[in-house]
Amino acid sequence: MPQYRQLGTTPAKRHTIHAISGDPNQLSGGYKNEGIYYEEVITTEGFSRAYSIVYHLRPPTRVRRVEFVGTKPIEAAEQGALRHLHLKSSGIAAQGDPITGRVPLLFNSDVVISRCRPSQPQAELYRNAQADELIFVHRGSGVLRTMFGELPFREFDYIVIPKCTTYELCFNQLASSDDPAADLLVVEAIGSLGFPPRYLNPDGQFRLGAPFCERDLHGPASLTPVDSEAPITLCIKDGDHWTRYELANHPFDVVGWDGMVYPYTFNADDFEPITGKIHQPPPIHQTFQASGFVVCTFAPRLLDTHPHAIKVPYAHNNVESDELLYYVRGQFGSRRGVEIGSLTLHPHGIPHGPHPGTIAASMNAKSTDELAVMVDTFRPLKIAKQAASLEDTSYPYSWLD
Repeated sequence: MPQYRQLGTTPAKRHTIHAISGDPNQLSGGYKNEGIYYEEVITTEGFSRAYSIVYHLRPPTRVRRVEFVGTKPIEAAEQGALRHLHLKSSGIAAQGDPITGRVPLLFNSDVVISRCRPSQPQAELYRNAQADELIFVHRGSGVLRTMFGELPFREFDYIVIPKCTTYELCFNQLASSDDPAADLLVVEAIGSLGFPPRYLNPDGQFRLGAPFCERDLHGPASLTPVDSEAPITLCIKDGDHWTRYELANHPFDVVGWDGMVYPYTFNADDFEPITGKIHQPPPIHQTFQASGFVVCTFAPRLLDTHPHAIKVPYAHNNVESDELLYYVRGQFGSRRGVEIGSLTLHPHGIPHGPHPGTIAASMNAKSTDELAVMVDTFRPLKIAKQAASLEDTSYPYSWLD
């Protein structure tokens, strides 16, 4: 979890009266003239892990209507042969909004990985009831609006949104058929998403020598309560089930909050790569950790300094994991034929490594400008039907001379 943060006004003690007047002995004004701000506790892992406490102008439980929208299960493509996979996703259609425009490509019981190029503003408030969301902003900038306040985001930001956070993702410019102004990689973590424990000292602070620290994490920058009694709709995703709520008032009516559960951003260019004399294994690039998978950032870095070092990844066999790489920027020294927006899946059970000719070509290189996001899963990934049209079917044979 990120560090403790506080915005707006809160009472001196938890679970005590937060009086509008400032004096808990003089209660008047506000909703129903009760004279208080209404407390809501947001917890993780039941009540045993990190939490935040927020204070609303009105009770957060006021619902006018509940409507079952339906189920939207992800359909798996026929798996066929165990093979390396190359998906060319740069040309996916600009469609929908930041929620409805998502195209699921790969998934298992721990994670769903989607691409999205929204062409419309977000139509309704949205909440993921089961999954923490990690949104990588390949292109675009804007503001994430939640009850925790406004969180600006920019190109190459990871946006971490805890489960059950109601939000609106607002872009400064949307995508069109010929302009990928808004372009996202979306990772839904069914378990909680956090940082690798080895990066943290026993006090919960990032260790000296970790590849990033608290200064690189950015929480909501401003808090302006939305004081509106007008009904508003909220769409909730609960696994495959979708429900629409009509709330009696706007849920972003928060005057203050504190805690360690809130959305935040981390920019991939703030990752500080760890290098060595010889090639280092992928865990040095790890950025996030969740139940069943990890996320790594391959950032621009100096290459290995040993005079005989092989400066591209050695051939390896992921015996117990599937390795998915999303190509963001730069030249990829160990790969031929990939492009910006490509995804390559190197599954368990079969080896992969540098393409022929790339070892010799890298010998005199001193650095790399590549930027990529990797998702390593410990359960096999399934291929969604929507991914079939994006596949480069020649990729499994691309290691031939």
